[in-house]
Formats: sequence, C-alpha cells, structure tokens
Amino acid sequence: MSNAVNVSPRADAGTGQGAGGQQPRRPGDRSTALTRRTALVPEWYLRVVGLLNLLTAVSFTLREQVHSHNTGDLYTPFMLFAGFTSAAAALFMAMMLGRRKRVAWIVVTLLCGLYAVLSVWALTFDDLRRHPFNWISTAVTCLVLVCTLIGRREFYAKGDRTNPQLALAVLGVGALISVGAGATLVTAAGPDHASIGDRVWYVALRLTALTNDQDFQALHVNHWVGAGINLTGLLLFLAVLYALFRSPRGREQLGRDDEEQLRTLLAKHGARDSLGYFALRRDKAVIFSPTGKAAVTYRVVGGVTLASGDPIGDVEAWPGAIDAWLAEAREHAWIPAVMGASEEGGTVYARHGLDALELGDEAIVETGEFTLDGRAMRGVRQAYNRVKRAGYTTRIRRHHDIPADEMAELLAAADRWRDGQTERGFSMALGRLGDPADGDCVMIECHDGEGELRALLSFVPWGPKGLSLDLMRRDRSSENGLVEFMVLELIQQADSVDVQRISLNFAMFRSVFEEGARLGAGPVLRLWRSALMFFSRWWQLESLYRANAKYRPIWEPRFLLFEKSSQLPRIGLASARAEGFIVAPAPLSRLRRDA
Repeated sequence: MSNAVNVSPRADAGTGQGAGGQQPRRPGDRSTALTRRTALVPEWYLRVVGLLNLLTAVSFTLREQVHSHNTGDLYTPFMLFAGFTSAAAALFMAMMLGRRKRVAWIVVTLLCGLYAVLSVWALTFDDLRRHPFNWISTAVTCLVLVCTLIGRREFYAKGDRTNPQLALAVLGVGALISVGAGATLVTAAGPDHASIGDRVWYVALRLTALTNDQDFQALHVNHWVGAGINLTGLLLFLAVLYALFRSPRGREQLGRDDEEQLRTLLAKHGARDSLGYFALRRDKAVIFSPTGKAAVTYRVVGGVTLASGDPIGDVEAWPGAIDAWLAEAREHAWIPAVMGASEEGGTVYARHGLDALELGDEAIVETGEFTLDGRAMRGVRQAYNRVKRAGYTTRIRRHHDIPADEMAELLAAADRWRDGQTERGFSMALGRLGDPADGDCVMIECHDGEGELRALLSFVPWGPKGLSLDLMRRDRSSENGLVEFMVLELIQQADSVDVQRISLNFAMFRSVFEEGARLGAGPVLRLWRSALMFFSRWWQLESLYRANAKYRPIWEPRFLLFEKSSQLPRIGLASARAEGFIVAPAPLSRLRRDA
C-alpha cells in the first residue's frame, strides 16, 4: 500500500478543503457573511439563557426574583424563565441550532415570534409600559427574532418526516402515563379531601410547571412527590424534543444495482484496499461520485454517518465521492467519521477538512517472503508441528467450489461456535457467510484426526492476488493453536488459490503495546500501555496484537477521521454500536439509528 496519493484535477475532484482551510460549501449555498453571523445570535442567546435558567433553578433567591418579575408588572426576555425544564429546553434548542437543523429554526422562530408579539402587546398597558426593564426585554426578544429570520438560510439540515408524528405520540402516551402515575402517587402519599379530578388536574399542571402547591389548598402533597412529578415532566419534555429533532435515518440497505456497481469498481480497483470488499455489506448505504467512478459506503448510527475503509474505485475520483458524502452529512446534520482508513485514504479525507487519529495497525503477510525458519519463529513453528502431529488437516477451497449441502454444514458449525448471539463487525467484516454472490471468498476447514470439523476461517478477496480475513470460528474444545495452524497452512498453500498477500486481524493501538514495552519508554507511554493492558481483560486488545505479531507481518496503519475533537465521544459510541460491542435492548431496537 502506498503512503501518499496524487490526485489530479478533474470533474470528480469536488470542492474539498483547500489551502485556505475553508469548509466546503453545500450545493446551492447562498449564505453570506451577514447570514452566518446573524445565525449565531439565537444559538448563543439560547446558550446564555439556558445557563441563566439553570442558575436560577438552583438558587432560591434568583428563582423567586424571576417568578416575581413574570407574575407582576415585569417580564423577562424570550426563554428566560427559572427552572430546569426551561434550562433544558433552551440548551437543547441551542444545540440543535448549532447543528443547523431546519426544524429547530422553525420552532425557535415560532416561539420567539409569539413571545415578541405578546411583549409588544404588553407595552400597550400603562402599568407595564412605565417600567424600562420591559422595554429592554422586548427589544432583546425582537433582536433575537430579527437575527433568526435573517439567518434562516444557515439552517438547512433536514429532519425525519416522521418526527412530528413521533413527537405527538411520545407526548400523548407519555402524558397519559405520567398523569396516571402522578395522580396515584399523590393519592398514596397522604389523605386529603380533594377529588380525583383535582388530583389529575394538579398533576397535569405540575408536569407543565404551570402551578405549585400553593395553588391547590385542598391538596397536601409530599415534597418528594412534587419533586418526582417535576422530574417526570422534565424527562417527558426532553423525550418529546428528542423525537422532534432527531436526525433522519440513513439508507442502510445496499440495493442490487448499487451492489453490482460496487462489484464492478472492486474488480478494477479492489487491490488498492484490503477492506474494499467489506463495502458490500448490505446494511450499508453507498453514495457515488458524479461520474460513478468512485463511491463511499457508510452507515448512519446515532446521528453519525460512519464510513469504513477507503473510498471504492478510481483514486482520482475519490474527492468527488467524499464531497457527495460530506454534503449529504451536512444536509441531514449527521456527524461524518471514517473508521479504518489507510494512510492513502486518510490523506485524501484530510484534504476535505477531516482530522486523523491513528487507531492501530493491520497485519499483512506477503506469502512469498514468509518463512518459518529462524529463532524468532520458533514458538509458531513448535505450535504448528504440535497441531500437525495431533492429526489435524486443512482443506482450502473457494466458496463457489463448495457444494450446497457442505456449505450448509459449515454455516451450522459457524453459528454453533459463535461467541454470543450478536454478530460483531462492520468495517472489517462482511456480516454474512455462504452467500452465492461471494463465491470468490476462500474457506479453510480444519478437521481433527477422526475427520470431524473443528474450525473454519473465511477470507474475502483483496483484488485478484490477495485475501482479507473475514470470519474466524473454532470449537472451544479443540487443540490450542488451531487458528495459527490454519493460517500457516494457507500461507504455505497460497499458490493453490493464487494468493500473494493476506490481511489478518487488526491490532488496535499496536504501537503503544510495542513501544511501551521497550527499554527507555517514557512515563506517559508506559501509563497508556498499562491502561490498555487493564482494558484488555475484557476487549482482548493486547492478545490481538500478540496473535498478529507472531507472524512477523508488515504493519499498515489504520486511521479514524473526524471533523471536531468534541465529536469523538459520539463517534466512539456509534462505532461501538456498529461493530456490535454495544447492543440496544430489544424494545429500543427500532431507535438504534436515530439521533
């Protein structure tokens, strides 16, 4: 794999980030310096107001002052109300405006417009007009409204068409459950002479923060019950906002025509990236360059559009595909990220404004240069000979050479040996086995001395002369070192399947394990290595590195690409979900890809 790429100017080159460091613009973008600046006003205003609301919520003195203002002859500017609910609402809408969501602009414009009308109308009354503070409040509200209207072009991100219906459903069902549970708690907390209707009405008003205990003299509500009702109202409000502002789901189903076009590109350019064949996962979506000579495959998880590996196709057409992918991300307010890009692909992605973070290294074995001789290979050689003396044998075939009944037996064994019910993998796994369309994949079967199947490995094509590890399953009761034995058998019999290079497992943070163990390693590197060793108890980070290192492979770095460092937690969570390390509970499975 080369470490650099020379992209010549052409129609597919797109409008990526250049030397000036400016972000690529959206197609049809009509934004100006004025609209970009004014669009920041409502965003930052809501941030400040949200923090002020949070401060008043925790300070009794400030909260009473704000309440006295809004219930007397004074009123505060837009969204400046004491309480956790108003603080959460302001901060949430500020965040959605920061993502340039169109529906957030609509909601803020309507609410601010209505509040501005009421503020101007209030100034017609002599008692309210004579207070200078009310004029200031009205002026601030109107200023925010004007800036919101001027900056409307900056809020272009689309939402899901089903969001309004989902928000109404969440509101209706949540309100019924909350009112019913709240009325039950009010009744159980203490006897009183209030009717059922009064209790229900009290809970309903308390959920919307429109009342307090002094408004209902007939009710004697426990303090903790009232606090619980307020918390329920806050959670319900946030759930409605989440449903209303969530990002649209991505197209996570690779169509037949798209798959055929990708296979055509892989036939021409598949030798460039060992992860290229994994672009054919059918839970991914694909977006092509304007000429169709390159493509980016991705999946939307938690509001993150997660691409994997390098773009597919002609390297000179990569910028066009990347531009199209980034434009779609901006249009839907998705966070763009790339998992497992090579140094060549990462270089091109970086030219489009993405930063790179090295994740680890891919182990690649050149079959013509591999040897078991030498002291460094002594342990591998001994393990190989031990398994061979135990009577184990291998059989190497292309998938299209395996009869259907034998393939069915292999599939049953693979399912039986799977560790858990979740199929892991996204960027470096195909996610299926035995599909007729994958006939060029290579299967390695391992049988014991009695002819019983004990393990199997499956490799996907890496161009015409390479293979990339996809699936690794074995019987837990089989001989130790069985997988190593199978890999060595494949290397030694590589000519039978016309293979010259093999991509094995990916070793995350490989350089940390290697450099941190050396004499003279710095304290920071040693501390980082110790932390990774600790987490390896659950995630097998160190064991994967050791399993790869024994073959003395060529290490090729792989990178994570992202726009902002602040987005890394969301990207990490989305990656863990896509790879199958974090699985949503069954009732939430329909919301897995929501933002």
